[in-house]
Amino acid sequence: MIDLQNARILICNDDGIDAPGIKLLENLARQFSDDVWVVAPSIEQSGAGHSLTLRRPLRIHKRDDRHFAVDGTPTDCILLAMQVIMRETPPDIVFSGINRGGNLGEDVTYSGTVAAAMEAALLNVPAIAFSQYFSQKLINWDVASAYLVDVVRSLIKAEWPSNVLINVNFPEQERNGGAQIRVTRQGQRKIGDHVAERLDPRGEPYYWIGAIRSELPEDENADLHVIEKGDISVTPIGLDFTDNATHEKLTKAFQ
Repeated sequence: MIDLQNARILICNDDGIDAPGIKLLENLARQFSDDVWVVAPSIEQSGAGHSLTLRRPLRIHKRDDRHFAVDGTPTDCILLAMQVIMRETPPDIVFSGINRGGNLGEDVTYSGTVAAAMEAALLNVPAIAFSQYFSQKLINWDVASAYLVDVVRSLIKAEWPSNVLINVNFPEQERNGGAQIRVTRQGQRKIGDHVAERLDPRGEPYYWIGAIRSELPEDENADLHVIEKGDISVTPIGLDFTDNATHEKLTKAFQ
């Protein structure tokens, strides 16, 4: 079990190093340890997914001894943190977020926040991704502020395998009587169903991917359902995407 009091914590995100969510996460992380490092994208990288920058060089901008901005993706940030910035003093755990908006259902395949945690897990470092859901123009960080520390402490006590990352989503408003921490399954929904076609000033068409989503039926243990009820969703996500039932079926088919 990780000794949080003496842990070296690495923080990353996809909203950028100056985003309010990462600043809040850093402040909350300091309730565990004074050894907190921040390596995050210079600018917003929402929707970057688990992408690497391969066609151009990357630059690290040192802000102080423990704050570094990288002109790349969240995955780039984790790699450079592990192999360059913190090579001699690697982190004990990675926190990613707090994302401005939920990472629910298939969001996890697009999310740079989740991707940063995934990259850390691939490098055998325990990782937790945090997201604050919101539907209004102004985001309410109060739920994440109130519950994140307790969620982390419970997760550390429980422990989890090295090939698993933890995806935590906080609801916009906690339910009456306080939010419950629910262990959930990844739900199903689709982002980007609406694509708007418009004309630029020269009359050339361009396209804008919208945020309209088609919602699929959800069971009570799905992350989407739990967030809607005002509870906190904690979803373990495995790095092995193999569908075991189909694997067994295909194995029989090719015998």
